[in-house]
Amino acid sequence: MRMDKLTSRFSQALQDAQSMAVVRDHNMIEPVHLLTALLDQQGSGTRPLISQAGGNVALLRERLGEALDKLPKVTGQAGQVNLGNELARLLNVTDKLASQRGDAFIASELFLLACVDDGGVAGRSLKQAGLDKPKLEAAIEKMRGGEKVQS
Repeated sequence: MRMDKLTSRFSQALQDAQSMAVVRDHNMIEPVHLLTALLDQQGSGTRPLISQAGGNVALLRERLGEALDKLPKVTGQAGQVNLGNELARLLNVTDKLASQRGDAFIASELFLLACVDDGGVAGRSLKQAGLDKPKLEAAIEKMRGGEKVQS
C-alpha cells in the first residue's frame, strides 16, 4: 500500500499510532493502536461516524484500552517499532476498498470498515461496541453523501 495515498487525517492517525506504540514499549504497530489514534484524534469524524452507525464509543475506547494493555512490551528497542502483519493486511484491505469505491485517496472510515469485517482484536472490539458492516456502510454512505474521496 502506498502511504502517500492516505488522507492527511488518516496519515496523522498512523503517526499517532506509531507514537503510542513507542510510548507503550510495543515493538509492533497493531490495528488497535491505529483505531485508538483515530478515536482520540481531535476534529476527526471517527467518533461521530461510530455513533451514527449505532456504536458505543465509550465501550469501544474501553475495549481498545484493554487490548492495548495486553500487548507485549519490549524493552531495549530504543523506539524501534514496525508495522504489524495484521495492520499491514488491514491497510491493504482498506486500499482495496478505496479502489473499489473509486476513491483517489484512502480515508479512515474505510479502515473501520475493513476492521469490522475482520476477526481480529480491533474487529471484535468494534462488534462488542455494537457495530456491524451493514450499519457502518450505511453511516459511511450518509456521511459521504455519494461523494468520492478525491483530496
